[in-house]
Amino acid sequence: MIPHFSFSGRSGKSTVKQWICLLITAAIMTSAASARDARTVMAELMQAERAEQAGLIEELSTYGDTIIADIYEAWRTGGIYLLVQDTGSQLLQFTDAQEWALVYNGAVISLSEAEAAAAKKQRPARALRKQMKRIIDTLGLKADNTALRIDSAIKLGRSQKAEFIPALEARLKVETDKQVISALQEALAISWLANGEDAQVVEAVQTLKALNSVAARAFLEELMQAEGDNGRADSSLSDACAEALISIERHMKQQEFFGSFFRGFSTGSVLLIVSFGLAITFGLMGVINMAHGEFVAIGGYVTFLVQNFFIQTWGLSSSAFGWYFIVALPVSFIVAAVIGLIMEVSIIRFLYRRPLESLLCTWGISMVMQQGFRLIFGAANVQVNNPTWLMGNLSFAGFQMSYTRLLIILIALVVVALTWLLLRQTNLGLHIRAVMQNRHMASSLGVPVARVNRMTFALGCGLAALGGAVLSQIGNVGPSMGQAYIVDSFMVVVTGSVGNLLGAGLSAMGIGLVDQLLQPSLGPVMGKITVFVVIILFLQWRPGGLFPTLSRSLDD
Repeated sequence: MIPHFSFSGRSGKSTVKQWICLLITAAIMTSAASARDARTVMAELMQAERAEQAGLIEELSTYGDTIIADIYEAWRTGGIYLLVQDTGSQLLQFTDAQEWALVYNGAVISLSEAEAAAAKKQRPARALRKQMKRIIDTLGLKADNTALRIDSAIKLGRSQKAEFIPALEARLKVETDKQVISALQEALAISWLANGEDAQVVEAVQTLKALNSVAARAFLEELMQAEGDNGRADSSLSDACAEALISIERHMKQQEFFGSFFRGFSTGSVLLIVSFGLAITFGLMGVINMAHGEFVAIGGYVTFLVQNFFIQTWGLSSSAFGWYFIVALPVSFIVAAVIGLIMEVSIIRFLYRRPLESLLCTWGISMVMQQGFRLIFGAANVQVNNPTWLMGNLSFAGFQMSYTRLLIILIALVVVALTWLLLRQTNLGLHIRAVMQNRHMASSLGVPVARVNRMTFALGCGLAALGGAVLSQIGNVGPSMGQAYIVDSFMVVVTGSVGNLLGAGLSAMGIGLVDQLLQPSLGPVMGKITVFVVIILFLQWRPGGLFPTLSRSLDD
């Protein structure tokens, strides 16, 4: 029956008041229930009688809060105290910071010397420790963080302990994330290899084959060896293990190939950014800039300084820290461009079309700059942290692609697009192309050649610094970080044809891909040597590079 409310008379007002009181009471009870967290349950468990502990343990098993492990470790090692006073008893935790905190909410409180002396140390009983160990071991399965759930499932599965199978099965029934579901299935299958009947073991092997479980290789090989030792080398289980291992091996080779391809593409992207500036300056000025690698180091060090500024201003754990890399990209470009502009005005402008002198002079400048880095920042590498949003991987068909390398590829594409727009859609780009084609004719037509030279050299140095900024996210930042790329950059410029940006881009990607694809089979050293040999043979066939220029102006 639906209650009828009447607002006329005392009885109606009384009924309304009763319903309002009931609603307020229900709201208070709901709020209290929602406020009940892992800390509260742990505090109740520490003071509960033996008969009440089973229910609290069951309730505690539904939480995935890592604070349970922290409080239990303090309880097990004698870091929990009971303080009985006239106003009531309090459970306290003596923290690593040498402070007293309430167990039920973590609030820090102050105790007098007398109160601290009166507090009695608490420890769990042996039977309770066994039950708590089961909760702690499976705590990660209920964590909010997906990566923690995956890691916990893999850890429990590799232990192959039968006691974890119910927890894994229970979590699999309620899990919604596809990656975690796959990890749980893999963990259960590995567990059944050691704890199941013959039919269950065969089914587990087939599951691991379908999942292409790399983690299960050792377990499958061990199981297959045991079958052979027992005279059952031709059994259905042994055959299933052999098929699963072949499938997993094939999957690993595919992953290795795609991984090398992806790393090669990202390496080529860094090489593209670094060599674009060299391609412009070398093609325009004929200056062999051996200090180009030091501008790469400038980009890395500027990124380091911007990172430290954000840490000192907002803190390492703040949300603002994640923006430091976005700020460091334009700042590193501007700083390197200004230094390059000063260098061009003071030194480089006297070395145009004098390749030998420019090579020796810029090599000396590179030595001076490296020593300057050592004096300012020290000889050791400095640490540049990745922003939180760049950590982790993007999973695609079982293949992991790091966010950092994906961003590097994106930045390379942006650099290519902006450089193309600059050269094709602006007056400066028109002047640069004119000077690259014929310096004297451009000067006679009113093109400010000296200004174009300054701006072009500054642009090349800024692009090199961008390469150093992105390199700081995947490698070390040190005084000689650019030296590893200077030779590769010159190879890119020469192979792609001097002054040709399309050729430089294709050459950078080709060298990066070939280098990374050869390394798994030949090793880093032989892979690099093979790349050099291929380039030498290519230049013997096409001395002008991929797109040789038809103009004779570069020979002036």
